[in-house]
Amino acid sequence: MDGILILNKPAGITSFGAVARVRGITHVRKVGHAGTLDPMATGVLPLFLGRATRAIGLLPCNDKTYIARMRLGVRTDTGDCTGKVLETRPVCAGRSEVERALPAFTGAILQVPPMYSAVHKNGERLYELARRGEVVEREARPVTIYALTLLDVPTEAGEYALSVSCSSGTYIRTLVEDIGASLGCGATMTALQRTAAAGFSIAQARSIEEVEQIARAGMLQDIVLDVQHPFDILNGITITPKQVTRFCNGGFLSLERVEGAPSSGLCRVHAPDSSFLGLGEIDQGQGMLRVKCVFAGGEGNGNIPCG
Repeated sequence: MDGILILNKPAGITSFGAVARVRGITHVRKVGHAGTLDPMATGVLPLFLGRATRAIGLLPCNDKTYIARMRLGVRTDTGDCTGKVLETRPVCAGRSEVERALPAFTGAILQVPPMYSAVHKNGERLYELARRGEVVEREARPVTIYALTLLDVPTEAGEYALSVSCSSGTYIRTLVEDIGASLGCGATMTALQRTAAAGFSIAQARSIEEVEQIARAGMLQDIVLDVQHPFDILNGITITPKQVTRFCNGGFLSLERVEGAPSSGLCRVHAPDSSFLGLGEIDQGQGMLRVKCVFAGGEGNGNIPCG
């Protein structure tokens, strides 16, 4: 089985744990995911099955959206409610002060990765150092917050719900902490739901229990999306039967013999019957369409590199 399954990850398990559960349900050996979610977080976790795992590093859209809950007046060692409370402070800021603080965190900003993160430092993950009680200097990284708004939803006293649209690599825990620091009282994240990732939305996501039920009914293929789906935003070209054989075996195609090729970048490559073969990359300097990745089945393409 090859394709993409959009999972609604529950709280309490890691992304790796979710992958393991789906691997057991589908009996597909190769399963990967796009975009790690912390155990406390829920929401969209795109899973790539079989040959579709080749797509993970090539996705044209890596932006994400979240709904996060922020509690003012509390700081923890993890940046969320699962950690040890480091400090509590009186909260003088109200809704209007929170709203006024948000524009400063919109657009291109710098973030320092949290200690409880998978970033490497001197050959070790930061969370491995943090679990030993170590705190090390981390370099700030550029991220982009496309939209940051305060939601009108019920929350506990001193808590606020935020809608965040951001680039890949953004730490929502850090964003919450930084907003709290700007308000002078600190803040920690109490809940996080990812509502969109890699071009997929929460409306497309299935719970693990739903996936299990559908699998038992023998209808799993009905909810597995074609690997072409995230690449629909790219230009598409159709090649001839002879070119199909060459492309699927890793051979480049002369641009002079490829109709409708874009001037640059990646493009979807289709057979005459409209079936999706894979991705090509335009090389104007050499006048050729190079193979970026082949997803189509068939003999001879199993070892073609992607990336």
